[in-house]
Order: sequence, then C-alpha cells, then structure tokens
Amino acid sequence: MPDNMRFQISLAIIVLACVATAYAQASLPDGIIAVTPKKAPEILLKNMDDEPLTGFPARDTWTFVHFWASWCGPCKREMPAISGLIKHFRKNEIRIILVNTSEDDEAVFAFLGGIDPDMKTYMDRDGQVTEKWAPRGLPATYLVDPEGVIRYQALGGRNWLQDNYLEFLHSLTRGSR
Repeated sequence: MPDNMRFQISLAIIVLACVATAYAQASLPDGIIAVTPKKAPEILLKNMDDEPLTGFPARDTWTFVHFWASWCGPCKREMPAISGLIKHFRKNEIRIILVNTSEDDEAVFAFLGGIDPDMKTYMDRDGQVTEKWAPRGLPATYLVDPEGVIRYQALGGRNWLQDNYLEFLHSLTRGSR
C-alpha cells in the first residue's frame, strides 16, 4: 500500500475517532464527562460501623463512587439527591459507594443524621484512597463499569434525581453506553 494511502486512512481513522468522541460527549447530561478508560484504584476502607468494603469493583454491575465531605457546600446540597438515588437503585442496578474524605466519625455522623440516618459511607480518614483517585475537587463522582474501569466522571454537585441523570444511569445498566 502506498505511503500516501496509509496516511489518508490513518487520518480518516483519527477524524472518525474525534467525531465519535465529540458525539458521545455531546449526548451526556450536563457535568458528566467521558474519561480515558482506566482501571479503578482499590478502595480498602471501612464504614463507621467498622465494616470493610467488599466486592469492589462489582463484577456484575456499574458502580457509582462518590467522594464527599461535610464541610463542602456543593456536597451538602447534593447529598439529599444521593440519598434519593440510593433508594431509587435499591434493586442493585447500580452499586453506590460513598467515600468521606478526611473527616472524623463525629462530623460525618452529625451531617448524615440530618440528611438520612441510614446512609452508609466509607471513611477515608487519612485521605490516601481519595489521593489515588485524584479528584480535582469535591464532590467528585466516578462511574465504574462492571470490569472495574472508570468510564465517566462528574465534578461538582448536581441533582442526580433529575430525569436526564436518571436516564443516563439507567442507560448504563442496559448496556447502551
């Protein structure tokens, strides 16, 4: 094959990849970004009841990994929607893991008690797990596919119970993304 033709084919592949990426990004709800796929870091944490996180990544479902702190204004505003999301996905269509970043049990217990006393969060007391995930700020949500690969990220707070976010999350469970 002549070099000119190889160049044209390579260029066409690059253009198609760029167009496909732009289309995929344009169809995502506001604030959700497709990321370069990478293996999700481990989460070796315990909740406030001293129970370890098990089964991560979930091999049969998508996982919603959410980093937050009680001192974070957008986290405070977003947490009632996260509580609603947990109730919405009770049938384990999506596993939701909350990770509190560098706070003590007292602060977290007081905060969650005012939102939803039944919410469970894993405690990253020293911030090491959060550092491995490297969010650019809080709150930060990562959507991890059933193979343990991070596919999407959401930075900042949002109302996850709005139709566009729920439809997006349901589309993940149907395999249409």
